[in-house]
Amino acid sequence: MKWAEVRAEHPNAWLVVEAIQFHEEGDVFVGDDMTAVEKCPDGAAAFAAYRRLHQVYPAREFVFVHTSRQELRVEERRWMDIRTDA
Repeated sequence: MKWAEVRAEHPNAWLVVEAIQFHEEGDVFVGDDMTAVEKCPDGAAAFAAYRRLHQVYPAREFVFVHTSRQELRVEERRWMDIRTDA
């Protein structure tokens, strides 16, 4: 399913989508073909669903996004983990 189709089917909604096919442009993830996995009531719930799905299926590509976006382009962010022994 294309992003325009996902947006038409789920207007003004928070979703977790799985990228079936995608490409990268530098650090930007661009979805070409995807499926809506879960509809959520708000951004916090979408993030929680994304984390849960990512833990269960680590090899699959999930993103959480609001359908108000015209294009599905997600910038990849690198997280630095700083640990301290307290």
